[in-house]
Amino acid sequence: MLRNRLKELRARHGFSQTELAKHVGVTRQTIGFIEKGEFSPSIVLSLRLAKHLHIRVDELFWLEGEDFDEQK
Repeated sequence: MLRNRLKELRARHGFSQTELAKHVGVTRQTIGFIEKGEFSPSIVLSLRLAKHLHIRVDELFWLEGEDFDEQK
């Protein structure tokens, strides 16, 4: 399962789900589903999200069972 830090990083940048969705070209519901782990975004969307949040994709998403700290 794909894990993520989207909610944390979105809040840190002061974006609502709607604002972030608009910037990356998806719906607010898509952002909510990603944050809950109910939807795995495409590579293109993952890259857009990471770029907009000024981080690398592997700092935003990782596979369950792999410790996030090991990604650094």
